[in-house]
Amino acid sequence: MLATLLDMMPLVLFAAVCIVLMLGYPVALSLAGTALAFAGFGLLLQSMGVDVPFEARMMNAMPNRLYGIMTNATLLAVPLFVLMGVLLEKSRVAETLLDAMAMAFGALRGGLGIAVVIVGMLLAASTGIVGATVVTMGLLSLPTMLKRGYSPALATGTICATGTLGQIIPPSIALVLLGDVLSNAYQQAQLSMGVWSPKTLSIGDLFIGALVPGLLLVVVYILYLLMVAWLKPEAAPAADRAALKAELGHTGSIWPLLLKGLLPPVLLIVAVLGSILGGFATPTEASAVGAFGALVLAATNRQLSIKMLKETLHSTAQVTSMVFLILIGAALFSLVFRAYGGEELVTELFEAMPGGVVGATLVVMLVIFLLGFILDFIEITFVVVPIVGPVLLAMGVDPIWLGIMIAVNLQTSFLTPPFGFALFYLRGVTPASVPTSAIYKGVIPFIILQLGMLLALAIFPGIATWLPSVL
Repeated sequence: MLATLLDMMPLVLFAAVCIVLMLGYPVALSLAGTALAFAGFGLLLQSMGVDVPFEARMMNAMPNRLYGIMTNATLLAVPLFVLMGVLLEKSRVAETLLDAMAMAFGALRGGLGIAVVIVGMLLAASTGIVGATVVTMGLLSLPTMLKRGYSPALATGTICATGTLGQIIPPSIALVLLGDVLSNAYQQAQLSMGVWSPKTLSIGDLFIGALVPGLLLVVVYILYLLMVAWLKPEAAPAADRAALKAELGHTGSIWPLLLKGLLPPVLLIVAVLGSILGGFATPTEASAVGAFGALVLAATNRQLSIKMLKETLHSTAQVTSMVFLILIGAALFSLVFRAYGGEELVTELFEAMPGGVVGATLVVMLVIFLLGFILDFIEITFVVVPIVGPVLLAMGVDPIWLGIMIAVNLQTSFLTPPFGFALFYLRGVTPASVPTSAIYKGVIPFIILQLGMLLALAIFPGIATWLPSVL
């Protein structure tokens, strides 16, 4: 009995981490603390003469692993993209853009919802921060949608789902972190197969691979809104253009407003993504371009001040510190998991599954989806992906396709009750007259649409791999 339990120690470690996280303890401390406790337990049993499958020598790699995290040039993109997103949030770019889109599409049935999706897409491609997009869109668009007769469920669901586009449309913090984790997994997979190649998975690969799925999701959202407006006109009525213009305070032509709203974010997107797609800059270098561009936009909109800069830098430092502390905790967890033979155990489990690589991938996607109900995307990225990534890649799964599949799957974790963070963000800025049940009801169709995109990626992998192969 004891021998069987010791052999299954990697799974016990994984379960213990999930339980500690669900209890609400900080992610970084949960990962590091649980891993250290299990490492100490293994060393104690070995000192007592118990035959424990624990390779203590692997812990010697910890200093080098931590040094590698802190000197990883790729991860410099995290604070710079966060800085860019916070600057754009405070520069009020979204207000002008949303006003312009609302006047352009508001006269159509479902037009305000379409305006929200388009603005959310542009904000996602500009900031890459889900929370900022959801809160901004909730404050700016939700009152107008409700006033114009939109169903509370449809309005809140559209805003939540649109905000999560920041997960998949580059530049995305989630793709930066996922790319770094999968890059390490790819190298481990090569070593396990006894081969080595200088080629590795880059964050730029994931950025390029995520473009088509991200844009397809935008199209699917718009088609869904048009279908609802056609089948249930009372849920997404058309707005009177003259009344809408008067309400927004723009009585003249909408073209100057469109130009003023669209030009700055589009130029920023071209500068960041264009430099990556054109091969002129790495994602890290492009993040610096984006941060500088956001600073210029804030100055152009007369929102730049010493107070605003202090608040921006404070927010950036908070998010960056959190991410790197989690990375350190995840590195320790990964080492202890492997020291207990976790990688070999997962490989044996996957190889024994019916369906081979297809069955193994299906189980991983199902586990990630279910964990999304209770865990955040960062926790899943740093706990689950380092465990299953090397095994799936060693089985021949395309790393870019796997990365995009995981990214789309993780996107649903922001929408799935009870702990979907997009739901929490929107609830905080939603009027008390809109019940929480309406928000939960509104996101269900969008969760189904995202799962449909996941199925399309599974059946047609070229959706994610075609553009990277071309570029």
